[in-house]
Amino acid sequence: MFTKTAQESHASLRRVSAQIISSFILSLLALTMVAGKAHAQIVGSLEVNVPFQFHAGDAKLPAGKYLIHRLDDSDLTVMEITSVDGSTSALFEVQAARAKSAPAQSELIFNKYGSRYFLATLFDEGNESGSQVVESRYEKRISRENTSAEQHPVSARHVR
Repeated sequence: MFTKTAQESHASLRRVSAQIISSFILSLLALTMVAGKAHAQIVGSLEVNVPFQFHAGDAKLPAGKYLIHRLDDSDLTVMEITSVDGSTSALFEVQAARAKSAPAQSELIFNKYGSRYFLATLFDEGNESGSQVVESRYEKRISRENTSAEQHPVSARHVR
């Protein structure tokens, strides 16, 4: 009887240890994913001439020249886009993105669904790491309605 109780105790201890180890590994994985999403890579400002009306986050913006930069160095998940003349401004949420290769020049990539453009990613010249715009509910709805999407790059100039 004592042997059976000791064996049951060891089995129970192994199950609890396995659960603790699994919880620890899942916690580390979650922390790693959160840290990766919070790290936007655009440094300084990008200046871009967008030749079409577009959406950045929840904002709808007219064609024109814009400056894009992180809102605050302590919060790497929010960026601001402002028209060069100061008449239009919007905030949008970003997360880390990675290009297949480092772009030769700074660029913004827009998702195009029909005639609607949505700012999708931003990359600095020579840097594979960039920023991906978090999709708005509107973009999610439009992307579900339009099965074919195109990516449309627009060259930008890095301004420090």
